[in-house]
Formats: sequence, structure tokens, C-alpha cells
Amino acid sequence: MASVKIDGKDYDIEALSDKSKAQLASIKFVDAELGRLQAQIAALQTARIAYSRAFKETLENGSEQGQEEVVAEGLGDTIQFD
Repeated sequence: MASVKIDGKDYDIEALSDKSKAQLASIKFVDAELGRLQAQIAALQTARIAYSRAFKETLENGSEQGQEEVVAEGLGDTIQFD
């Protein structure tokens, strides 16, 4: 028996009305989207930190760095930017 707990009370999902099931499906969809967006936000915040550090380094060391080489840990490949 699948159930959902709301305010400490369990409800049998099969016994819910179609309208309640639709609302529950909407809640599940929104929760999944929030999780996806939170993961995307975390990735973007990480990228922002990396870009900020790189920007600071160009300010401190000058913008003429030549060729940058980045080693992608765990991927076994080297990414090279011209």
C-alpha cells in the first residue's frame, strides 16, 4: 500500500480522489524540478567561483597567459585552450 504522510497523518494514495491524486502528482513534479534546479544552481555557483578565481589571477598576473592547459581529473583527458 503506497501512502503519503501529511501533517503526521498517513493517507492511502489509492483511496485518494482523482483531484487529490492530480495535486499529489503536481507536488511530486515540483519537488523533482526543485531538486534539478538546486543541482544546477550548485554547479553554476561552482563555475562562478572558478571563473572569479581565474579572473582574479588574470588581474594579478596580467592577461597574457599564452596557452592554458587544464587537466580534467578523473576523465583521463587533457583539455587545451588556444
